[in-house]
Amino acid sequence: MPPRHLNFILFSAMVSLACYTTYQFIRPAIVVGDAIQLIDRYYVEPIDTDKLVDGAMDGVTGQLDENSSFIAQSDYQAFQDTINQEFAGIGILIEQPDEDQPVRVITPMVGSPALAAGFRPGDLIVRVEQTDTSAMTISDVSSLLRGPIGTQVDVGVRRGDETFDLSVKRESIPLESVVGDHRDADDRWVYRLKEDPRIAYIRLTTFGEKTPEELEAVLRDLDNDFEAMILDVRGNGGGLLTTAVSVCDMFLSDGLIVSTKIRGGVPEDRWEASPGVLVNPEIPLVVMVNGGSASASEIVAACFQDRGRAAVAGVRSYGKGTVQNILPLQFGRSALRLTVATFYRPSDRSIHRGLNATEEDDWGVKPNPGLVVPITESQAEKIADRWLQASYPLLAQEAQSEADDDTSATTDEESPPNDDSSANSAEDSSDSSGDTPMDDPLVDDGDVADPPLGPPITDDPPLDQAIHYLRDLIRQDALPDAPPQAVAA
Repeated sequence: MPPRHLNFILFSAMVSLACYTTYQFIRPAIVVGDAIQLIDRYYVEPIDTDKLVDGAMDGVTGQLDENSSFIAQSDYQAFQDTINQEFAGIGILIEQPDEDQPVRVITPMVGSPALAAGFRPGDLIVRVEQTDTSAMTISDVSSLLRGPIGTQVDVGVRRGDETFDLSVKRESIPLESVVGDHRDADDRWVYRLKEDPRIAYIRLTTFGEKTPEELEAVLRDLDNDFEAMILDVRGNGGGLLTTAVSVCDMFLSDGLIVSTKIRGGVPEDRWEASPGVLVNPEIPLVVMVNGGSASASEIVAACFQDRGRAAVAGVRSYGKGTVQNILPLQFGRSALRLTVATFYRPSDRSIHRGLNATEEDDWGVKPNPGLVVPITESQAEKIADRWLQASYPLLAQEAQSEADDDTSATTDEESPPNDDSSANSAEDSSDSSGDTPMDDPLVDDGDVADPPLGPPITDDPPLDQAIHYLRDLIRQDALPDAPPQAVAA
């Protein structure tokens, strides 16, 4: 056989193998494509094929774990904004308690163009430019309010019985991830507890790209001029693994932070602390967690707990110990969020809570003995209000104004008759709902509370326990060494 014939046969075999392999990969996609084409051609009503594709992708990822998902084009920009910690808009928080009612302003953000333009909590957004938004969904209204930086937008606002326009220029709105206990007179965060300034308090709301830069700036400004620290990651659902590693590295000078394993339990990566710290290792530290603390939050809490750098307070964390990669689709217009590995704490234990895990199994991050503090729904609401009013001074002003009005009304008006039966009924109802674990990530997961270490300080029982714990450590450290005692012999 001539050599050229043999070369042709070999080439043909390689092409055939490549075609077969490719077909094996695209065969499922051909089925989906054929189905969408038939639906588009024969379905009784016109259909948006893009929505069919999104639905198909949701179906595919729905067969995977709960943390793998398809990020559609309509959601991808918002996802990127969260990770990048900024977006182009006017800077307001909005909500829509009733789908049949206009979107309502929770509050303008501190330093935002919306605040400067005169937006107030409770304002109803009824129009954006020439578009009536009174019956639109919150996501559609949000899309209209966002736009290129520097552009002007006219917003129709209903406040009470009055409707008027507010003109505001869109800017780049930063999303802060490192916040303190309260704000000062100039609306700057104070990273010390108001109840005890000796204790530094830092709350991480997410683990974004800018979190390490923000946290480093705060720690350098504090300059170890405190006697104890609380790092609060309650309600923090995580973020970037690399950010969690950077946060740990600011407190540790050596040793393992976290490791990952891929399919089959094969070790993949290890992250270790680099020399040098920003916080004196002799300063006592407490990390606060709850059922809403997940992923990157659990990496930090588990690392500090295993390495003996910090005690953990609150209730057991969520138990999300998997790593997701964001894989772009449609030329970067959408993405696949895919679980690719599991991370392990320094003790080589997995944090992840499996589908069939029980309360007795080892998952998540458990508080240290003496620092387990479950809370009720009513307590969770007070904590959420505390955080919200600390973040947004306008809300604090509104709450104070309402409190003053209530006080004035009680003082000026005749006191209502005391109805013991109705009072008891209301109290019983409140207690019953408060003691039942809810889906709120702040609410306890059934853990048995440790005895209080001291009297109440704030409306936040887990925070109170952490404060008393740290005060005891500060007090012990301040006590002089006991003089030698004479012993009779």
